[in-house]
Parts: sequence; C-alpha cells; structure tokens
Amino acid sequence: MKATRMMVMAALIAVAMLASTRVASAQDQMLVNVPFDFVAGNKTLPAGEYAVKAVGPANMLILVDRTDSTTSAFLPTHAAVSAQPQIESKLVFNRYGDRYFLAQVWTSGNTSGRELIKSAREKEVALIASIETEGQVILVAGLPSITR
Repeated sequence: MKATRMMVMAALIAVAMLASTRVASAQDQMLVNVPFDFVAGNKTLPAGEYAVKAVGPANMLILVDRTDSTTSAFLPTHAAVSAQPQIESKLVFNRYGDRYFLAQVWTSGNTSGRELIKSAREKEVALIASIETEGQVILVAGLPSITR
C-alpha cells in the first residue's frame, strides 16, 4: 500500500514537471539527432531527434523528450565538472559493443554539466562487455530555432 502511494506520488510529480517544461522557454533546451537506439536510465529510447534540458530543483533531473512526442524520460543526475568551458552543447554516450547509454549532458560555455547515474542495467552490460572495446560517443547538440 505504501509502495503504491509512493509510485502514485512519483508519477504525479513527473507529470507536473513534464507540464511545466512544455511551457518553458525554448532557449533552455538543446536539440540533438541521435542516430542509434540508446538507454537513458532504465528506458530504451529509439533513434531520432530529441530535445534535452535540465529541470527540477537545482536542475537535478534531465528531460529527454523526442521531438515527435512519442517518448520521453526523466533522468536523475549529479553534477559533472570540466576544467575548461564546453565549446559546444553535447550529449555523451557510453558505448559497450553496439549498446549505447546516455552518460552526460553538457551546455556550451559552461564548465558544469550533468552526469547520469549508471543504472544496474548499464553496470551489468559494462561488466559483460569489459572484454570488448568500450568507448564514448559524443553528439553535438544545437539550439532549437525560434519561430515567430
């Protein structure tokens, strides 16, 4: 019973956050075309164009929303720091064989970004793939065009 209430509360919070992000300014998000299926948190997302933005208290969540509105995910993150400001906005994916996991989100001009917490699924795939070559894939993001 208590677990059900917690799930309902989490769902309500997610819906409220999704609704609030729909009315937010387009300048707060980046657009990126992801040419491969990828895992974000515990959800597999198909290839396509995504709007990505930090939301919630202290930008602790990342909203990954497919631009055709067919799928989205809220992802918990923690702060990531770079010694140099980022030249371009980008998404960083960890690659294990032919599987991709969203790992980091960076915005141009900033030394701080957001890093996703590795899911149990990613840890398992990383362990299995440790004998294969693993790497990172970086996709440069753009800002959405503003139509008037």
